[in-house]
Amino acid sequence: MKYLWMTLAVIFLFLGVFVWWKYYFVFGEGVKSGYLNYAVNKGNIFKTYEGKLIQEGFGAAKPGAPIGSNQFEFSIENEAVFKQLEMNSGKYFDLHYKEYHGTLPWRGNTVYVVDKVLNMK
Repeated sequence: MKYLWMTLAVIFLFLGVFVWWKYYFVFGEGVKSGYLNYAVNKGNIFKTYEGKLIQEGFGAAKPGAPIGSNQFEFSIENEAVFKQLEMNSGKYFDLHYKEYHGTLPWRGNTVYVVDKVLNMK
């Protein structure tokens, strides 16, 4: 019986660490710049804030795909940042973001989560 409890404790520990790593560990942070294409509040059950930047330059989304504009799709962490973006669509932004390994339905549709606006032109 003692070994069963120890085994269950180890399994729950590993499961907890995996969930933390997959959904809460910040894998990367950075800044993306570009013209704001849109900022929307959408979702069937969990309403999340989503947006898209069109970055300067050209590139292919996948190897062999036609060349198009570079796009950065992201989720937005809080309502204040969303309102600032929503009211200034089409302007040039420098956005700070955090990258996670996985998405959570209440955090957004992407692994990139914008947490603040650094600059707006």
